Amino acid sequence: MNQRHGNTWSIAPHLQSKEAKLTLQVLTNSTSILTNPALAPHSGLPGLPCLWPGFLVGQAEKPVRVLLVDNDAHMRRVIANELLADLRIDLLGQGASLREGRRLIRQHPFDVMLIDLNLRDGTGFSLIEEMKALRPAAEAVVISTMEDEQHALHAFELGATGYLVKNSWFGSFAQAVLQVVNGGASITPNLARRLLGKFESADHAGRLPQNKTKELLSLREKDVLQLVAAGHTSVAIGARLTINAQTVNTHIKNIYRKLNVHNRAQAVSCAASQGFI
Repeated sequence: MNQRHGNTWSIAPHLQSKEAKLTLQVLTNSTSILTNPALAPHSGLPGLPCLWPGFLVGQAEKPVRVLLVDNDAHMRRVIANELLADLRIDLLGQGASLREGRRLIRQHPFDVMLIDLNLRDGTGFSLIEEMKALRPAAEAVVISTMEDEQHALHAFELGATGYLVKNSWFGSFAQAVLQVVNGGASITPNLARRLLGKFESADHAGRLPQNKTKELLSLREKDVLQLVAAGHTSVAIGARLTINAQTVNTHIKNIYRKLNVHNRAQAVSCAASQGFI
């Protein structure tokens, strides 16, 4: 095993078009940063500029801690080699089954877990649920051959912030890890487009109970959330609002708390359904 040692979104079928569009816009715009070297802060490609701000999560001196669980030995090796080549990432462990994934979760403090849905002794969905229960602050990114909308939606409902289709993902797995750990989302573009088309035909909005929406967002938080919905990173939001990225992230955490959500896509979906944005 190659290692180098050295960090409830509920989408029902009846969502309104507006909130669905905003949710998928966050996912697709975030993905564009990963797949377009001109937009990415670190291209990961030889000969291209390597600019990675020191305040972002994922530095050579403090890399993002990652676990990888994939039933496909070849794919696991490909992903592992790519992660090991990036000094901003520390691949702590690898597994091929639900049992091995459970062991890794309990054995290592980590920031991101890459999870295959087809495991030898169960499904990746079970592993996502257990991971979020034991390590709620950690990010889950699905890597799967299954590209139907229902599998993706279920993964997001369980708290995943990424869904990469193995045969259709041509971006960098390292960049996907860095994107989600810095507050973004990562999804295979063609799947995101199909999800958007699916949501466009929906008619009704799901509503949170009133007791979860009493604490309204401040004007500044609404400004931040509008820019999040447009797909901007914390750095870009800070530049537009003339505040630093750390302050932006503080606002985002407050938004999560007030809306009772756990990531940007959930926040945009919830806020759109409640008319905040």
